[in-house]
Amino acid sequence: MSDHENRSSGLGVTTGDLDRYFTFLRHVLVNTTATRSAGKPLDYAAAVTESMQLARATHDAGRKIMFIGNGGSAAIASHMATDYSKNGGLRAMAMNDGATLTCLSNDLGYENVFAKQIDLHANEGDLLVAISSSGRSESITKAVRTARDKGCAVMTLSGFAPGNPLRDLGDLNFYVASDQYGYVEIAHLAICHAVLDFSCGLVPPTLS
Repeated sequence: MSDHENRSSGLGVTTGDLDRYFTFLRHVLVNTTATRSAGKPLDYAAAVTESMQLARATHDAGRKIMFIGNGGSAAIASHMATDYSKNGGLRAMAMNDGATLTCLSNDLGYENVFAKQIDLHANEGDLLVAISSSGRSESITKAVRTARDKGCAVMTLSGFAPGNPLRDLGDLNFYVASDQYGYVEIAHLAICHAVLDFSCGLVPPTLS
């Protein structure tokens, strides 16, 4: 069926649409910007390498990796905590328990749902992976500051506006230049997976 026939049939998506969608997804993935603290530029591959080394060093020191996020980013946090533990052999957790979130948000305000958990459970030398599509979620930025006070290392993943506040708060920061949730969330998941997969010895196949 041609693109014109797809359009006229009411399906709404053509082969060309899909090609443009996935082409742009590749664009945002390969053009993700990496920085150190205070916005100091860092080569993308070097940032992934340092993330791998930091995750492994955290585990080897007897510490843990903590993933946090809201909404779709919360799903990424849970997914990654499971995969980093099961597949990577790395001590990891996500702070997304429903009862805990509703209790803390009800009693302390939603902006404190992660900061309070970090205050209770984080140890010096832990690694916090903070995920926010907009980079503006107060619950995430406040958690990062609490983690800093506890002596944790921080890795951030953000998107939307290039000047979002989360982007300057981590030791390692990945910024996805898109204002569309789907693209940013998929990119964040892929970056986290790349860190894990390469640390597990993945050799990407060569396409013919």
